[in-house]
Amino acid sequence: MPKQRKILVTSALPYANGSIHLGHMLEYIQTDIWVRFQRSRGHEVWFVWADDAHGTPIMLRAQQEGISPEELIEKMNLEHQQDFTDFGVSYDNFSSTHSDYNREMVESIYTRLKDAGYITARTITQLYDEEEGMFLPDRFIRGTCPKCGAADQYGDNCESCGAHYASTELIEPRSVVSGSRPVLRESEHYFFKLTEFEDELKEWLNSGAMQPEVVNKLAEWFEDGLRDWDISRDAPYFGFEIPDAPGKYFYVWVDAPMGYASSFRELCDREGLDFDEWWGADSKTELYHFIGKDIVYFHTLFWPAELSGAGMRKPTAVYAHGFLTVDGAKMSKSRGTFIQARTYLNHLNPDYLRYYFAAKLSNGLADIDLNLEDFTLRVNSDLVGKVVNIASRTAGFINKRFEGLLSESLPDPQLYAKFITASEEIAADFESRNFQSAIRRIMAMADHANRYIDEHKPWQMIKQDGREAEVQAVCTQGLNMFRVLVTWLAPVIPTTTELAAGFLGTPVNHWAAISEPLLSHKINSFTPLLTRVEADKVAAMVDASKENLQATDTVNQTQIENNGDNKNMEIEALADEITIDDFLAVDLRVAKILSAEAVEGADKLLCLKLDIGNQQRQVFAGIKAAYKPEDLVGRLTVMVANLKSRKMRFGVSEGMVLAAGPGGEEIYILSPDSGAVPGQRIK
Repeated sequence: MPKQRKILVTSALPYANGSIHLGHMLEYIQTDIWVRFQRSRGHEVWFVWADDAHGTPIMLRAQQEGISPEELIEKMNLEHQQDFTDFGVSYDNFSSTHSDYNREMVESIYTRLKDAGYITARTITQLYDEEEGMFLPDRFIRGTCPKCGAADQYGDNCESCGAHYASTELIEPRSVVSGSRPVLRESEHYFFKLTEFEDELKEWLNSGAMQPEVVNKLAEWFEDGLRDWDISRDAPYFGFEIPDAPGKYFYVWVDAPMGYASSFRELCDREGLDFDEWWGADSKTELYHFIGKDIVYFHTLFWPAELSGAGMRKPTAVYAHGFLTVDGAKMSKSRGTFIQARTYLNHLNPDYLRYYFAAKLSNGLADIDLNLEDFTLRVNSDLVGKVVNIASRTAGFINKRFEGLLSESLPDPQLYAKFITASEEIAADFESRNFQSAIRRIMAMADHANRYIDEHKPWQMIKQDGREAEVQAVCTQGLNMFRVLVTWLAPVIPTTTELAAGFLGTPVNHWAAISEPLLSHKINSFTPLLTRVEADKVAAMVDASKENLQATDTVNQTQIENNGDNKNMEIEALADEITIDDFLAVDLRVAKILSAEAVEGADKLLCLKLDIGNQQRQVFAGIKAAYKPEDLVGRLTVMVANLKSRKMRFGVSEGMVLAAGPGGEEIYILSPDSGAVPGQRIK
């Protein structure tokens, strides 16, 4: 048994202005599996984190709901914790960055940094929304990336090229709050001297604390040169006011990581732990952060530098993961794949998702796809068809014929020894967070167990006189292999393994216990531990996740039905109001019409081949009555480039051409001004 380690683990903080979705749960499940594995190996492990409860979005969301920010974050904190608990996340403390503990932590670290000379003040120019009367946080500004030219990027980083920049560097910035063009105004701000930690951070960069992909990305940032970090924001802002600086607040990314430490201090006071033993500069304990790859910058530069400057320890390692896609695409509310944790729990067993994520997670930064068809097949095949099936095929004989008593010895101790030998490779996979490799090894051993039962066929032996003892021995062998399998899987499927422990009459979450088989041991009655995933429940979950698009769909259908048939049709009722964010999500592109052809069997449609710069699209447009196909070739028009493709009986339409008019011959496709080029985005 390895020497006991002292391990502190955190997950990234969920934002307190919304519900938990499956993208969040990917990280929390990954963290929890690693935590549970370490506990099963006998180590002292604490798992803490908190809600990220500050910033302008919290303030605005509370205003929309007509409640105070404090009421909002308290409501969301309770909701989040219930979701985590119901998903089997075994955290020790979940706090809030708005807690008194965090206020004390933030002020203490800030004072230490200031006293050490790492804080400076200077006047800066920043973007101000005159309509709303507020300086704009980075995430409330969007514009064109100054590095790569990608449109519609946030004010602090580009999702296309990964560049980080000041919001004032954005090309054609706009306020997400009002939609207006912000103006520049001066304000005094406080800065953390990140530049003074460059050499120390470079050394930490090469210490093995990060994945190779992260190290490579950090190297690029060092090549560009580190900059001092603006840690203050102007009122109005929901957060902690900076001491001796009225009207100035700590930027949310200052107090958010400090929530790790303050949540742990809260736990220390409750459990009688020594905070300095874990967070002191000379600490011999281990500290691990699990985060998404989009927030590496904050956790691997600012956070360790702040800790060092305040005389505290740096993390042992920061582990990043990729994003979650569903059925190969970003989560979508219209498609029902933007699935909240509670919606999932209302329909499906949490162990299903925990297992599927484990089967897909490696120790790299690759994105994870939740393919719902594959999800159903894999869970049913692996968990139900292989693992649980072992117990269901053997327990009945032990219960009915032998009063629940296992035999005194194993008929094939070499096979059991093979299982125990596999434990260390599986443990190494869990330790390195290569869960998908661990799952592959576990399922390979499950195949061995099922093959053993298939070869011995206890259901046939029991019918033959004088073979009862053999049946008991074979089933004992099978149940012992089952016990090893569920012990390995205990970090992954805790609800199911807890049921298995009740059935076996012994805990199954202690790795060392499986070195000896269960012999002459009485088991309890077997009841199904896990049922198959039902396709109709998956479909119901997706349906429950879809936004109500009825109003929009009705308007669209009316337009289609009346296209060209009723010049005097009444003006339809307006659809529900949309926000500026909804409108900005529409990607309008200049398109050149390469060809236009009538569609056989369709009275109103033309099939257009469009050039949008880097690719070509096929679009079916109901403009046949207004245009001769040959007159359209070579013209420029405007298309919705990010509209989901639609399968029609004539083929697939990959977008929408914009047109206006009452219908029939009076339909006019939109044409951009001269000088436009295919693929150019229209803002």
